[in-house]
This record gives sequence, structure tokens and C-alpha cells, in this order.
Amino acid sequence: MNQFQSSSLYVGDLDSDVAEANLFEIFNGIGPVASIRVCRDAITRRSLGYAYVNFHNVQDAERAIEEKNNALIKERPCRIMWAQRDPALRKSGKGNIFIKNLDKDIDNLALYDTFSRFGQVVSCKIETDEKGESKGYGYIQFSTQDAADKAIQTVNGNLLKGKKVFVGPFVTKKERMVANGSKKYTNVYVKNLPETVTEEELKKIFTPFGNVQSAVIMKGEDGSMSKGFGFVNFEDTESAERAVEQMNNSDYEGKTIFVGRAQKRHERDSELRHKFEQMKMEQMTKYQGVNLYVKNLDDDLDEEKLRGVFDQFGTITSCKVMADPKGGSKGFGFVCFNTPEEATKAVTEMNGKIVGSKPLYVGLAQRKDARKVQLEQQFAQRKQLQRMPGPGPMAGYPGGPGAPPMGPYVFPNGQIVYPVMAPRGAGGRFPGPQGFPGCAPGNFMVMPNAGGRGGGMKNPRGGANPNPNNRRGMKQPTGVVPGGAVPQHEVPSGIPTQNLTAQAMAHLPTEDQKHFLGERLYPLIAKSQPNLAGKITGMILDSSYPEEMINLIDNPQALLDKIEEAIKVLKEHESQTKSE
Repeated sequence: MNQFQSSSLYVGDLDSDVAEANLFEIFNGIGPVASIRVCRDAITRRSLGYAYVNFHNVQDAERAIEEKNNALIKERPCRIMWAQRDPALRKSGKGNIFIKNLDKDIDNLALYDTFSRFGQVVSCKIETDEKGESKGYGYIQFSTQDAADKAIQTVNGNLLKGKKVFVGPFVTKKERMVANGSKKYTNVYVKNLPETVTEEELKKIFTPFGNVQSAVIMKGEDGSMSKGFGFVNFEDTESAERAVEQMNNSDYEGKTIFVGRAQKRHERDSELRHKFEQMKMEQMTKYQGVNLYVKNLDDDLDEEKLRGVFDQFGTITSCKVMADPKGGSKGFGFVCFNTPEEATKAVTEMNGKIVGSKPLYVGLAQRKDARKVQLEQQFAQRKQLQRMPGPGPMAGYPGGPGAPPMGPYVFPNGQIVYPVMAPRGAGGRFPGPQGFPGCAPGNFMVMPNAGGRGGGMKNPRGGANPNPNNRRGMKQPTGVVPGGAVPQHEVPSGIPTQNLTAQAMAHLPTEDQKHFLGERLYPLIAKSQPNLAGKITGMILDSSYPEEMINLIDNPQALLDKIEEAIKVLKEHESQTKSE
């Protein structure tokens, strides 16, 4: 009988590649599924390893638990339980027990069979390592506390597959840490000791606080050199606590020694990990919305000058220009303001502004994984647009479904590429030679440079048909001037073909800016990645500001870094596509 009166199930222990479609195939065969949601990280959008499956009725949900609990999903056994909407109930620990010293051959199903005789088992899980092998402990949650108490009384201290197991109430991590902090102890850890201190001296130092049963100095492999730390074991807890209270951070022979409760390695690791996670969360919260990422810096722009550029917008709490191993600037840094309003004003007024000889890129600092996900999403959107059928015969032109034909493209090597009518759905944002996104073989006509605009031919719009071979008035490919003329794309006045600047391009429409920047980027990328140059160029055009792309053109190392980042995204996308 369902104690939760719900048709919603929690499905846990899922592989990160499991998506809603995979779960729908599995659960819809049991009964009509109302909805499925795989829970994902808010920033990276990666699966958190669990999902919620909602059925239309409780009977189908009950049957799903009976038939699919511990079933393999992508070679991993899943864990299914009733979804608990009340977070207070989940955190209360009601009905939860902990079991350890389990035989490695006992799996989730065997554990479930062992404990289901005491009452309704809501959840049953054995912790596993990276290889999927049991760690020797697990958790069982019952629907009632009475069933949990009965299981503890019956199984605790008994043998399971020849091993004596411990079964007790589940204690949360926070409660364990509090308990460990107040745990009674007699063994004291002492570090930062002078190397000359002997065990006799150590015992003498701590004898005033109580009866010392033993004092040990840890030494190196040869047994002669002190490692600078040791242990003092007292007869009673009060003496040990008194020693910690009075001797910790005290001075001994010019060194400040640390004195604290001796901990097992797993306790220290757990405590350090908790402190690190807490510090990381505090830093993320503290700097969210106020820390700016600034790049495309002049080589001679140091931290003092960078602070001088930005201090007009408010109080700067920190300013850092990143340096290479030789001490030279890497061309980027960080400026942290006191308030989000100050940071927003700095971004608005300084992004794209020329400082020294370069236009700055200024934006909110992001974590590396967040930037990576953003690039992945942009790439996925491009792929989706390419697969979409267009609304009419113009769909498939470079620039996306329904976009008008674009002019020919002249690359620095003299090669000219003309877009022609492509199959429906073969769109692409930045056209180019074979290999560009959405450009199947035959979508472009490549001709050698004929030199000059139109090669000296007359304007085909005026007078009689200038192409005598086209007597029947047959329709020619889009982008090819009748008569075989080669109309090169003319750069608007004010845009230099060399040394492009953000100011010179600012008055152009976005598409024209990307057009010219793409022409400059493509041959540079093709030098190292001839087969992927088109895709990488398109990704950069969609994910970067014009001033960023200008920096890539002028900075070979920055371009190589961007290429490597794009290749990683392409490989991950390809592997995900294969797995689907």
C-alpha cells in the first residue's frame, strides 16, 4: 500500500547520460506516463543522477517500483522510491537506518530482500566506488520508524554472509561532525615541533596537564630525523582537553605549535573537504555579480594601471593581471568591485573601449565549466538550426532558414566562393569551403580569382544578354553573374583590410562584421585545423564579440587556445550524439 498517496516516483543512481527519452521508453511500457524530469545542475545543465517520473495513477507507479526497482539503466542499477515532496520529512531521518561491514557480494536487491520482512522499504542503497564495487556499507529507509527500530534490534550484531554487521539509526553528516567535535578523547595530536624535541621532552611538556601514558615523535624512514609532529596520550579526557585548550598556538623554542584532538584520516579528510566546499560556496556568493573579467590588455598594462582605468566606477576590492611563468602579462585579468551596480556600470561603459592600443573586452567573470556549457549550448543550437526544414525555397541559404542569398566570399588566398541553392535544411551561418557548418559538397561553387570587380565586364543588368552562350535564358546559379564575371565582395569605405579595429567596424551591421571577421579568421584556423576550420570559425563567430575576434586575429596564442576549446566541445558533442 502506498503510504505517500502519490503517483510520483524518484528514480536515482542514474548515469549522467540518461535523458528523459530513455526513461520514457522504460516506464511508459508499465503505464501511461504524465511527465518525466531529469534534474540538472542550474549552471552546467549536466544531470545530477536522479529524475522524477509521474504516472497518471498510483497503481502504475506501484507496479513500476515492483518491476523496475534495481533494474539496469545503461548498465547501472537504478533506485526507485516514492517521491517525497515535503523536504522536512526527507531531512528528518524518520525510518532511516545505516548498515556497515557488509560483504562485498551483497547488492541492493539482496539487501532489500533481507530487510523487507520488517516493513515497507521505501529506499535501499549500497554505496559503491568508481568501479561499481560495494564499499561495504549502505542505507535502508522504511515507511515507518517502528519498522526501522525492529530491523535494528533484530539484525544488529548478526552475521550476513559470514560477516558481523552493524545496524543503527542513520545520522546526518552535520550531526556526525558535531558529534565528532564533542567526542570524548584522550589522544592529542601535536605538530610544528622543533626537530630537536625528543619523546622524553614531549612527555615533560604535557605532564603538567595530567597523567601522560605515552608520548611519541614521528620519525623518518631511517628512524633518526623527527618529522616535526607526534602524539600524546593522556589517562583521562579532562587532561587531554585541558592540554588542547592551553597549549594550542602556544610558543615553544621559537615555533608556534598546534595541539588538537587526534583524528583518523577519514575524519580529517571529511572535515577538510567540508571546509573547502564551504569556502568555495562563500567565495561564489561573495563575488557573484561584482567580479569582472577583462581581456585584450596591452602588454605594459599592469595592475596599478588597470586599477586606474576602472576606479572611476566605484570601490575596487581587488585587481589582478594574470602573468605567465616569466612574469609577463597574459593579456587578461580581473577587477572586483564592492557592489553589483558598480560592476554593471563598468561593463556598460568599458566593454569595447580602447585602452592603450587595444579594445577591451569586459564582462562578468564566469567559472570555467559555465563558459564551457555556454559554448556547448551555442554549438547545439547551431546544429539544431541546420537540421530544421526551411519555410520555402530560400531555406538552406547560408545564414539560416529563409535568409536572403549572401554575396560571394573572397579569401586571402585568392579563392572565391559563391553560395548556390542548397538542399532544404542545410543552413549555416558563415559560408565557406566544404567543411563549414551546414555546407554539404556542392552547396558552394569555387572559382579562381579573376581579379578586379567583374573582371572588367559590363554590368549585366543593362542592355542585352551579355552571355551569348545563355541563349535560352536558362537560370544560372545564385551568386554567379551572367557571362562568367567574378563579382568580388567590396569592402565598405572606412574598413581596412588589415589591422581591423572595433571602432572601424562599429557602424556596420552585426552580420557584416561577422562576415569580414570570418574571412580573416578562417585561413588562420585552417593552418592548424584544415578539416575543422569551417566548424570552428562558425562557433567562434556565434560565441564571441567583434573585439574578441579582432584579438584572436592579432594574438596567435589566444586563437590556438580558442581552437582547442572548440575542438573539445566538438568531440564531446560527437560522443554524446553517438551514445544517443
